[in-house]
Amino acid sequence: MVQPTRLFDIPYFQQQVHPIEDAFVTKENGNWVKTSTQQYINQANEISRALLRLGIIEGEKIAVISTNNQTKWNILDIGILQVGAINVPIYPTISPEEYQFILSHSEATYCFVSDQEVYDKLIAVKGDLPLLKEVYSFTPINGCKHWDELVQLGKNNDNQQEVESRKNAVHKDQLATLIYTSGTTGRPKGVMLSHDNILSNVIGSSERVPFTSKDNYKALSFLPICHVFERMIVYLYQYYSVSVYYAESIEKMSENLKEVSPNVMTVVPRLLEKVYDKIYTTGSQLTGLKKRIFFWAMEVGFQYEPYQRNGGWYEFKLKIARKLVFTKWQEALGGNLKLLVSGSAPLQSRLTRVFTAADLPVMEGYGLTETSPVISVNDMRNFSFKIGTVGKPLSNVEVKIAEDGEILCKGPNIMLGYYKDEERTKEEIKDGYFHTGDIGEIDSEGFLKITDRKKEMFKTSGGKYVAPQVIENTMKHSRFIEQIMVIGEGEKMPAAFIQPNFEFVKKWASLKNYNIGNTNQEIAANPKVIERIQEEIEEINKKFGKWEQIKRFELTPDVWTTESEHLTPTLKLRRKIILAKYKDLYDKIYRTN
Repeated sequence: MVQPTRLFDIPYFQQQVHPIEDAFVTKENGNWVKTSTQQYINQANEISRALLRLGIIEGEKIAVISTNNQTKWNILDIGILQVGAINVPIYPTISPEEYQFILSHSEATYCFVSDQEVYDKLIAVKGDLPLLKEVYSFTPINGCKHWDELVQLGKNNDNQQEVESRKNAVHKDQLATLIYTSGTTGRPKGVMLSHDNILSNVIGSSERVPFTSKDNYKALSFLPICHVFERMIVYLYQYYSVSVYYAESIEKMSENLKEVSPNVMTVVPRLLEKVYDKIYTTGSQLTGLKKRIFFWAMEVGFQYEPYQRNGGWYEFKLKIARKLVFTKWQEALGGNLKLLVSGSAPLQSRLTRVFTAADLPVMEGYGLTETSPVISVNDMRNFSFKIGTVGKPLSNVEVKIAEDGEILCKGPNIMLGYYKDEERTKEEIKDGYFHTGDIGEIDSEGFLKITDRKKEMFKTSGGKYVAPQVIENTMKHSRFIEQIMVIGEGEKMPAAFIQPNFEFVKKWASLKNYNIGNTNQEIAANPKVIERIQEEIEEINKKFGKWEQIKRFELTPDVWTTESEHLTPTLKLRRKIILAKYKDLYDKIYRTN
């Protein structure tokens, strides 16, 4: 079987190796609608033929902005790539001004939107986009051309030979997509990824997944497909003939999990934290013996080590814990989950332990948009799983640690460069090695561990280095703390802005019969809440050196979200924006006695 060399080869590879009736499944009007491998290919060719009739030339940029993952996204993706055009996916949640910047900078000539809300944001800036010829929508919108019009334009197959000629002209090193990084600071950067960049990552990552094309696995996908992590994984699913079911929304995840009963899904740490919090709350509401058994099982889970390293007595307790408690976790997540792949941000080790103990193995990986994205990932097989690390580098990726601790990598997955920014490209790629900006180490067994972001580390006025991510991730072990940002660059001590877990704080106050108010403002200002969070911080501070310990903090009444611009679309802290938002709190910490 000929291996795919361009991204659009993947559906044809699936058709040859193991075609399936449910290559993609999206819920429409309350029903799961299946698209087979053959339908996927046929519809992608219709889109390609339509694009040619619109006059799309090789290298032309076509933007896609979709609120939810859906089958049409993938059909469009292959349709675009087959004619040598460039797919420019855009996060739906960013501001209209950022839409304008990306569409203008990329010189996109067509844009596809998913719904009215995205369309309205786009129309608000369309007057500033002279190169944008037309907008199409996946759903009917007044005044907007519809997907079906494009499909009709491509129905006639008399120009299919031209599609084939375009496909044959595309080589593996050709630009396939422009992905604009959300960025924690400044303007988004357009990362240029070739067919081979992403496909080499698909092939490299394929060695780390414990299934084959014949397993008939189902995946539930909900992370934004405009992000390279989910997009590469979806190509990987196609490569292995895994059926891709698209979740309706975060709110309907529980319902969709039970409907689909997936075998695999990708997650971000924030989702696992929310799932854990929900499970913990459920356990807290139990009484008597059931409650004692629940928390006993949790303690067993937190002690988990792979490969039976804890010995026979622990394994016996784990077996009992799984039978009495953890099987219910599995049922709540559909009953068939065999693999969770976590990326985007650091994962708390205790969550890796407890979920894996519950027979829901979490394989943490690491990468960046610029690396297509996977650099390393854990694998339960062959003793290649180590908690607290992001696994071993892929076989086709070389990783080394620079003298200052920065992680450098080289391989076919490294981007072509930043679009229209040769100077920045030369800064990031030197002697063939991409400089990740992350600090890490490789242990004696070859596992990679991330210790911090190089650009986020700061010095206090006493000259001591502070690594904020490590502290933040540890502080979030507290159920009272939803979000935290460590501050203190150039100041005499580290401090923090904290968004309390308002839901949990309310339950705690209710149990204690405390009147802490009803609004977030009242809760954040309540002395009893501040005192209790102070206790949490003092306890966690013991894990750090004196120069790293949080000496002061301020609670924020806001819930930190992507919409409020506290977080990037991949849920990383927008540090400069958060600092600007809470300048008054910063001054209160450092400028008052």
